[in-house]
Amino acid sequence: MPSLPSNPAAGSDALTEFVVHAQLMLDPATPEPMRRQAEPRLLSLLPTLQALGVFELFAIRDPALQALVRDELATALAPRGCPGAAVAQVES
Repeated sequence: MPSLPSNPAAGSDALTEFVVHAQLMLDPATPEPMRRQAEPRLLSLLPTLQALGVFELFAIRDPALQALVRDELATALAPRGCPGAAVAQVES
């Protein structure tokens, strides 16, 4: 049985940050330098969101963002020396 996070606020903060950075990356009006700053921050939040089960509950609808998240999670989960050995599920 999954346990509740010890600090639920940290999970909601991570989710809020993810959404803010995703919106920046997807907004065509966002200047490219800001978009480049948002991407690594967004990616750094993925382990927390995955641990919380966010990607089991919510689907990323934007195909480019979905691919970025899927690829990053797959890379993070792959055993060392075995690229592509594990594939994370991020459904559309």
